[in-house]
Amino acid sequence: MEYRRLGRTGIKVSALSFGSWVTFNNQLDSNQCDRMLALAYEAGINFFDNAEVYAKGESERLMGESLKRLGWRRSSYLIATKLFWGLHDGPNEKNTLNRKYLLEGINGCLQRLQLDHVDLLLCHRPDPETPIEETVWAMHDIVTQGKAVYWGTSEWSAEEIARAHEIAERHHLHKPVAEQPQYNLFARARVEGEYRRIINELGIGLTTWSPLASGLLSGKYQGGIPADSRAALPGFEWIRDRITPDKLAVVDALLPIARDLSCSVSQLAIAWCLRNRAVSTVLLGATREEQLQENLGALVVLPKLTDEVMAAIADVVGDGK
Repeated sequence: MEYRRLGRTGIKVSALSFGSWVTFNNQLDSNQCDRMLALAYEAGINFFDNAEVYAKGESERLMGESLKRLGWRRSSYLIATKLFWGLHDGPNEKNTLNRKYLLEGINGCLQRLQLDHVDLLLCHRPDPETPIEETVWAMHDIVTQGKAVYWGTSEWSAEEIARAHEIAERHHLHKPVAEQPQYNLFARARVEGEYRRIINELGIGLTTWSPLASGLLSGKYQGGIPADSRAALPGFEWIRDRITPDKLAVVDALLPIARDLSCSVSQLAIAWCLRNRAVSTVLLGATREEQLQENLGALVVLPKLTDEVMAAIADVVGDGK
């Protein structure tokens, strides 16, 4: 396993990490969660991602129970979780980053995870109705209280992140250190364009998600939608909407490149994300042990991505916007 610094922090995260979105509770039970976490940990993964909203809190609960059963040394792994969407419908309990919600929300996360702190707490989306200054102060206080080691954002604009950083700098507060954006061969513009300044000047680290575009880049949808896939789950119809003929054609065109490198399209797509050194870690999601093992093989493919191979991939996928 390769380890990279999370932006300019002193912490090191595994280049590949493991996330619970969709899978925990929706596709995996507690015994399967134990096995998947253990496999990831044994492979050198030390960064595990969750969120309050995943399975309405059940994902955090399952991960917390697994961590307790597995009994890992707390200093040997990192846990990230996220707040914004909420679990209740009250006016101050959903789709917000107000101070009350954040200070109370982290307590719920820690209770479900059975931890006294998380290593990274992310604001899951920007909140246009709460002043960024209020959110920055609340996140600073959560870090100061020892309930999170670092804080960051997910799917914020570069302008919003820079504003939060400036407020923290001016008031000598804990600054955001990470952003969690979608990044894959079909979604590149934000990471490779908009975020350039916050990466280079502010040192923001990226913990990117969906390297396989919700499974599309795995090739499993080339012959239709498998019954056990995410696209077949109730509530995830939006994934089916993304399975378009033009994207399926791109996957077909990537097959010869993957074949030349003796790897799968999944491994090629994940290694392509890792090739961007601004990426601190790439989040993997898997429902089967063999699937996770295959995706971990992207580390072997990474050194094979020469400039010539990258150019061939660019010719296939275009600008990725």
